[in-house]
Order: sequence, then C-alpha cells, then structure tokens
Amino acid sequence: MEGAGYRVVFEKGGVYLHTSAKKYQDRDSLIAGVIRVVEKDNDVLLHWAPVEEAGDSTQILFSKKDSSGGDSCASEEEPTFDPGYEPDWAVISTVRPQPRHSEPTRGAEPSCPQGSWAFSVSLGELKSIRRSKPGLSWAYLVLVTQAGGSLPALHFHRGGTRALLRVLSRYLLLASSPQDSRLYLVFPHDSSALSNSFHHLQLFDQDSSNVVSRFLQDPYSTTFSSFSRVTNFFRGALQPQPEGAASDLPPPPDDEPEPGFEVISCVELGPRPTVERGPPVTEEVWARHVGPEGRLQQVPELKNRIFSGGLSPGLRREAWKFLLGYLSWEGTAEEHKAHVRKKTDEYFRMKLQWKSVSPEQERRNSLLHGYRSLIERDVSRTDRTNKFYEGPENPGLGLLNDILLTYCMYHFDLGYVQGMSDLLSPILYVIQNEVDAFWCFCGFMELVQGNFEESQETMKRQLGRLLLLLRVLDPQLCDFLDSQDSGSLCFCFRWLLIWFKREFPFPDVLRLWEVLWTGLPGPNLHLLVACAILDMERDTLMLSGFGSNEILKHINELTMKLSVEDVLTRAEALHRQLTACPELPHNVQEILGLAPPTEPHSPSPTASPLPLSPTRAPPTPPPPTDTAQQPDSSLEILPEEEDDGADS
Repeated sequence: MEGAGYRVVFEKGGVYLHTSAKKYQDRDSLIAGVIRVVEKDNDVLLHWAPVEEAGDSTQILFSKKDSSGGDSCASEEEPTFDPGYEPDWAVISTVRPQPRHSEPTRGAEPSCPQGSWAFSVSLGELKSIRRSKPGLSWAYLVLVTQAGGSLPALHFHRGGTRALLRVLSRYLLLASSPQDSRLYLVFPHDSSALSNSFHHLQLFDQDSSNVVSRFLQDPYSTTFSSFSRVTNFFRGALQPQPEGAASDLPPPPDDEPEPGFEVISCVELGPRPTVERGPPVTEEVWARHVGPEGRLQQVPELKNRIFSGGLSPGLRREAWKFLLGYLSWEGTAEEHKAHVRKKTDEYFRMKLQWKSVSPEQERRNSLLHGYRSLIERDVSRTDRTNKFYEGPENPGLGLLNDILLTYCMYHFDLGYVQGMSDLLSPILYVIQNEVDAFWCFCGFMELVQGNFEESQETMKRQLGRLLLLLRVLDPQLCDFLDSQDSGSLCFCFRWLLIWFKREFPFPDVLRLWEVLWTGLPGPNLHLLVACAILDMERDTLMLSGFGSNEILKHINELTMKLSVEDVLTRAEALHRQLTACPELPHNVQEILGLAPPTEPHSPSPTASPLPLSPTRAPPTPPPPTDTAQQPDSSLEILPEEEDDGADS
C-alpha cells in the first residue's frame, strides 16, 4: 500500500494491547489494532493504531507519557505496570503515547480512550526487543526505545511475531543474547552510526572505518564478531577493552563475564565427516545377546548395531516390542510372559467398552460415532496396495479398525486423529497380533502424540527447531527459502507429522522407524533427516529459480524417489558435524540433547527418541508372498471377539 510520500511494507491485524494486569483479560481491557511498518520520508516507522483508526497511516508520532498529566483520557488512579514483563502474561507498560491534539478521524469519538494508545516510532529509536516465552497463550513483543522507555506490549492474537521480526531485520540488525534467548538488541544498518557505536564501546582500535567498510560487505560476521564468541573471522580487528574505558557504561557483575551475543549465521562448522552404515542385526546376532533366563545383555551395544544397520525382517516381530517399550529390555522371559497376559486382559476390557455400545446408544454418543466414521474411512484407504491389506474382506482391515477404536478408549483426551492409521499399519504388518500390535502402537504414540494435538503447538515447535538447525547448517538455503516465501518450511509438515511414512516405500519405512526408535545418537534426529533431504535437493531448489509454488510441488514429487540409506547416512553426518563444533549455539545444543533445556518443557514427542529421526535403508524386496496369500494364518486372530471385530 502506497500513499503520498509513504509506503506500507508490512501490515498485520489482530494485534492487541492489553490494558489490564489480570492474567485473564476481559473484553473491555483488550484494544484491537493493526501494526504496520511504513517507509516515509527517508525513514522507516513502526506504527500501531486501533482498528477504528487503522486507516490513518503514519500520522501519529511517538512520545513518552505526558508527565504533566495532560492526558484527558487517562485516569488519575491508572496503575503502573512493570515494563520488564516478568509475569507469564504481558500488559500495557508504564509508557503511553501522548494524546494527539489534532481533529479526530471520521468515525472516532473525540474522547475515545482507545485512540490515545496509537503510536508510531522510528526504527532508529529502538534499542531492544523482547519476545514472550513460548507456549504462553498469545505471543507478544515489547519494544524498548533508546530513551529507555518501553512501548505498549503488542499481543499477536493471530500470530505474526516472526513475520514482523523478519521484516524489521531488513532495516536493523537483531542480536540475541545467549543468556536470554528472548532478548534482541537492535543495531542500525547505518555505517556512521556503527562507527560511533564502535568508538563508544571501544570494541575496535581507534580507526574503525575499515571495520565499517567490511561490515557493509558482510554485516553479520563483521558486526557480531565484536560481541560474540561464535566466530574468529575478525579477531585481528578486535582488541581487549582497556581497563577503565567506557566508564559511563555499567560494569558487568563480578561473578560472571559480560555476556556476548550469538549469531547463528556466524557459526563456522568443520568438515562434514564420512559415515558408513553397518549390516542389519540378524537373528543370530540377537540370540548372542540373550542370557540364560531370556534377559537381554549388552543392550547399549545392541541398540547401536540396530541404529547402524537396522533389523533383518525376520527379527522385527520380536525386536520391535522392545524398541517400542512393550517389553522391558531388562525383563526375563517369564516376566515377559506374565506382562503379556496382563496386557491382553487389559486390552480386551477396553475393547469391550466400545463393542458393547448398541447402535441406539451410539446415536446418542456423537463422539464415538464420529471416531468410528473417521476410522472406517481412513482404514479403507490405508496401504491398500500392500498385499497384507488388499481386498475388501481382508481381516487386516478389521484389525486396524478395532485397534484404533480401542485406542480411543485408552486415550480419551486424544481419541483418533487422521494420520494415526498410517502409523499403525506398519506395526500391525510386522507384529501380526492384535494385542501386541495395540501396545506397540501405544508406545509409538507416546513419542508422537503431540503431533496430533489440536493446538498443533508441538508441530509448530518442531518446524521452528528444524528452521534453526537449517539456519546453522545452510544459511544460504534459508535465505533463499525466505526470499520465496517458503521460510516457514510448512512443506515439511507431513514429513514430521507421520514420520516420513508417505515419503518412502513401505519396506524402507520399516527400516526408518526401527532406527528412529533406538533414540540414537540423540533426540530430534528426525529433524536432521529433514535437513538431509533438503541438503540433497539444495542445488535443484536454488538453481532452478523455483518460486513458492514450484518448491512445494518439487518437495511433493520427491515421494518414493529418495534413497532411505543415503538420507540416513547424510543425517548422521550432519549430526556429527554439528556436535563437533566447539561453539555451537546453546539453543542448537538443546535440540541435539547436548545441553539441558533452559526452561522445562511439557512432555511432547520432541523429548527423547522424540519426533522423527528417519533413517532409510536400501529398498528391500516386497513382503513375502506367502504372508499376503495366507492373511488368516499370519494374523493371530483371537477367537470370538475377533470374529465380531471383523464384521464391524
């Protein structure tokens, strides 16, 4: 949007001011508005206005709160709030814009209290930006000016904080502190301002002009090498700050050094190591790890071998029960038998709960009826090209249906969500027993149930972590995707949701998952698998001039064309390359499990073997034909109960 002398380069609605300190805001304490970034008269302004004044662009100038109390709309008993925003919810800060003394715009009331909150501030006046803690209701930003006051907190009820920061980064340099990942310091792109800042902070020698010229060529590396420990590109331009210098700046605390600022684009990774995959674990190798009482021995070594090569097809039925937590690695053979008997009884008690519901009862139970309808629809189209599930009367379809409906009784809060049938199908194919497959499926869902939450917070968090890893590994690719409006990596959503189930041939998915379930070499390997795929397609994406639509189309067309072994090998190499970096940013260390999280996170599939760590094996031969020809004999169909389930 353009007008006389100005151009709107960013606009986002649903940005509210919260005028109450209460945790739960009422309608009267919320002021809806629009945030804009406006280029005007050789300046760039950040402008917010209530919705009724949103059309009045760039006409409001920011100023601090009138100390004389001249604001006719402000109450004398107006409370003040902490601008630091330490509570988990943010409210209006102590600094309010001055009322405008111009004629009100059409449709605005002369003494409207909302209009007095509108503000516009030059980006050059910003000193820092603080983001809200993740997962706390609406995200918000608090902007602090050079004068030390904070603007009203901007609450993004419809999202958009990341988009706004991305736009601001076109005009400013944003540096995040390793000791407070939510705080960004703001630096201008202006060379003279940088020279003054360098001189004032005494970060460089007396002649900083050379540094500034290099900054204009490589702003991130040059600027942040003076603040950070993450790069040695410009060590020669730096010198220790003399004692007693910058006396007008507050000294750092005696018990800790002054924190630096990490910039991901400055991380210098070492060479990518060569990785060789091992052979699959066979029945003979497994047998050597079984002790006299049936207890597995040297389990870490066994898991490492599974991670390096997967399992032979004949061993999967037994080994998957351990990988998915159905059977304990430390248990004896007798303990396993007792556990299976107990879990069999528990399963059929839950199954009876939904099988005993009459059609008349179900008509009054919309939730159960909805689950049944959705499950029947999904089961009817799950892996129907696989011989194990082909044909209209295939008993495998009945087992899929029964297990998924029983899971709704097991996990009432989650129930059934589309995509779960994709996760159960390979498990039932391998285990070939209703009860055992159910409990193995439950173990799998413990890892990924966050993927199916209605809020999608877990999926958003995974996409954010994927973007962070990719930014470290390949900032040029990230910049390209950003330039094509694909920087959110939403085209990877399906990959993460169902563990690449639809990206590889069925036999390769089995190899991928069993390697994932080992939890090695650390959490979130699935994210590095996604990075590996993007790394393999890097040149195609960047050299073909793809736009956002073409990028999405190309990613979708990769289905069934990738080598699972190549992707797994590359993902492990990326992991080794990252872990070998001595100055890896702390938030990346957290993702890789190299450092404890700075804040506790709620249980989700991103915690341990957590979401997705695909490893691919070379395409294996199709399932044995005798299994497909004799589905009744391959499935341990339990009598009576099972006959009823097959008819349902």
